Amino acid sequence: MLTPSAVANAKPQAKPYKLADERGMYLLVKPDGARWWRFDYRRPGTGKRNTLSLGTYPDVSLRKAREDRDDARKLLADGIDPGAQRQEVKAAKAAAVEAAGDTFEAVARAWLARQDCADITLRKSRWILETFLFPEIGALPLAQVTPRALLDALRKVEETGKLETAKRAKIKAGQVFRWAILEGKAEIDPTASLRGALKPPKNKHHAAITDPARMGELLRAIDGFTGQFVTLCALKLAPLVFVRPGELRMAEWAEFDLDAAVWRIPAQRMKMKAAHIVPLSAQAVAILRDLQPLTGEGRYVFPGLRTVNRPMSENTVNAALRRLGYGGDEMTGHGFRSMAASRLNEMGWNADAIERQLAHAESNKVREAYTHAAQYLDERTRMMQAWADYLDGLRAGGAVVPFKRKAG
Repeated sequence: MLTPSAVANAKPQAKPYKLADERGMYLLVKPDGARWWRFDYRRPGTGKRNTLSLGTYPDVSLRKAREDRDDARKLLADGIDPGAQRQEVKAAKAAAVEAAGDTFEAVARAWLARQDCADITLRKSRWILETFLFPEIGALPLAQVTPRALLDALRKVEETGKLETAKRAKIKAGQVFRWAILEGKAEIDPTASLRGALKPPKNKHHAAITDPARMGELLRAIDGFTGQFVTLCALKLAPLVFVRPGELRMAEWAEFDLDAAVWRIPAQRMKMKAAHIVPLSAQAVAILRDLQPLTGEGRYVFPGLRTVNRPMSENTVNAALRRLGYGGDEMTGHGFRSMAASRLNEMGWNADAIERQLAHAESNKVREAYTHAAQYLDERTRMMQAWADYLDGLRAGGAVVPFKRKAG
């Protein structure tokens, strides 16, 4: 029978040797100094000899090895092979690990990692998944995410009044499942059974000022902004270029050719993943030249207040508008796009040129083939300068005279 000191003092020899304890247990000492606890027994029903590993010393003490041996002997007394049971437990754990790899959360994160879209779109997708779906169904294997389970998760979102968010969560879940089907990880998309199950969200448009007189008031208010100069320049440039707020705040100096009066936004920064050209009016170029001495040495045209290594916050322009007295139901950073689209269409400019300048997606594929970055560029260049001149007139408070598209 072994003692703790005998185990501690066991020295390696040229060949492996055993130090017997009792009831089939022994310490196997190997030439490399490793000391293994072993338990020899006969398999129930067959009588064949088998050896069960009980761990290594000193990780497993003599007392713990004896406890594990006694547990194995109890199983044998009940006709259970401890070695076979250990293999079954290992297999069950392996199956659980494999199943965990196909949980909704694991698959959704794998889907996210493969998305090629604008950074803001990716962040919104991750936010929806992490905030509303992972807490409810994230731990479930895909096969257990039934239409009922998914609907219960979506209705919790719906009950908070976030109808649009519930709709988007359903869309994201469907995208994950359709990808999982292609990858052989799922058989069905449960969202297909939920058509009409959620309350339809009310259409909500970005607040925008489109009345010419009020547009003039807004432009004069912007000129009187007393906050950060970078923010003032962003406010001034927004109505002149009417790009999406994310495209504006993340603008990089390398994208601008001020001498040629053009801003080329690469595809990876565009919502529709297509490169975009923004002709710059003389007024827009003047704003950028005023700003260039301050931020031109860095990457971003509109860097954040805390660090120049990141662009300004996505809330900066909206916060500035609130500071000027314009509520969220009255004017937003995105509203400059609606302002331009509304007035330019009313004033007779080519609808295709306007849509191209807004970088909208085309539903008609034939039409889409002709609306690449440079399409209607000459007309858009004239339009952007005329638009800037029109805004100057409104800012000055003069008579509001609708300008028409120039021929040529």
